[in-house]
Amino acid sequence: MKSKATFYPYMIWMLIFTLIPLVMIVYYAFTDSSGNFTLNAFAESLYYSDVFLKSLWISLISTLICLVLAYPLSYIMSRAKASAQKALVMLIMLPMWMNFILRIYAWVLLLQNNGLIDLAVKLLGLDVPLLGNQGAVILGMVYNYLPFMIIPIYTVMTKTDQRIIEASQDLGANRFNVFRHIIFPLSVPGIVSGITMVFVPTASTFLVAQYLGGTGDKMIGDVIENIFQRDKNVGSALSLALMVIILIFLLIMNRFGDEEAAI
Repeated sequence: MKSKATFYPYMIWMLIFTLIPLVMIVYYAFTDSSGNFTLNAFAESLYYSDVFLKSLWISLISTLICLVLAYPLSYIMSRAKASAQKALVMLIMLPMWMNFILRIYAWVLLLQNNGLIDLAVKLLGLDVPLLGNQGAVILGMVYNYLPFMIIPIYTVMTKTDQRIIEASQDLGANRFNVFRHIIFPLSVPGIVSGITMVFVPTASTFLVAQYLGGTGDKMIGDVIENIFQRDKNVGSALSLALMVIILIFLLIMNRFGDEEAAI
């Protein structure tokens, strides 16, 4: 009875803050302003298909960059001393203690005209716009979500049984073969978790493109936010379409992770 009693608050939380909003989104997506069933909201949402594709593309690039940066760093961290590992994890998580908007605005100050990075670039003889483009949006995405890629991979690598690595070395395997046949396969679950934890929020995030991007760099999250203020039906249709895409992605990644775990 005691275990069931502790379960009820979580059920109530899920019901109020997850299920009810989801039901409302589905309802508004399939109805008009009068409450009648219609698919017009989905038809109107097709006008934003280019924003959808651009958002998914930016999210994919940001996720791949995070993976390229996070994997070697996670490997180095997992091989460091215990005290050094704690310090590195603290440094990685430290920016996450700051408000999300403040972190974005900090990059605005750095990249804007006559900002610190802009001045450094000009000293090199280059005069390129660093703010208000897709590159700045990707930079903001990578900066904000890189820890979500590092931590899962690092956690999996630290749990790797060192006896397996030592046994392979005793059998004559060099460092490359140890990495290829042992370390990398065992780290795949962490990679899958990291990709999921980065791709999902970057695909649905907003404000990053508003602060760092130009007029043509809006993400689908920004579009949904703006549309909801004037037409909650179309906004709900876009939100539902985005949730379906993310759900499909999660199912694919979970299936891939299960197959790798079985191997």
